[in-house]
Amino acid sequence: MAGLGTYGAFTSSTSASNTVASGIVNIALGATGTTNRLSVAASGLVPGDTVQRVATLANATGNQNLSAITLTTAASPTSLLDTNTTMGLQVTVDNCSTAWTEAGTAPAYTYTCSGTTTSVLASRPVIGANLTLANLTSVTAGHTDNLRVTLTLPSTADNTLQNQSSTIAFSFTGTQRTATNQ
Repeated sequence: MAGLGTYGAFTSSTSASNTVASGIVNIALGATGTTNRLSVAASGLVPGDTVQRVATLANATGNQNLSAITLTTAASPTSLLDTNTTMGLQVTVDNCSTAWTEAGTAPAYTYTCSGTTTSVLASRPVIGANLTLANLTSVTAGHTDNLRVTLTLPSTADNTLQNQSSTIAFSFTGTQRTATNQ
């Protein structure tokens, strides 16, 4: 018996490639100098004194918007200046729509804003974790904020706050925007 058979198959193929790249989340403080005075020490504070320092906060090298920027402050060494939440140091943060104008000599700097000033962090005890900062343009990629940090030793501070010393560290954290379908 003999059998004949023919087998055949039609085929077709196509391909595609998809480039996928991750974004960059990057905030940065200005370099030391008039764009970052946070490291300039202050001493000899008495009740009612204020300490003003400025820093630029930029989302200049990141290419993604942020959902939030928070501030965490810590003290090391620590003292009653940062542990006494009533009579110890209080902090506020403001933003100026233009660069702050600096007056005075180190360390007694003062700053004025020739543009619009907005509150970023209302007065509160100096030490805090993950404090939400408001009214920042640096949540948008390519933008920079001009911040003024003011520390105040309340006029109600008593003698227990004499001869105290703390080093306050300021840490800003930018959080990515909400994930979306890309």
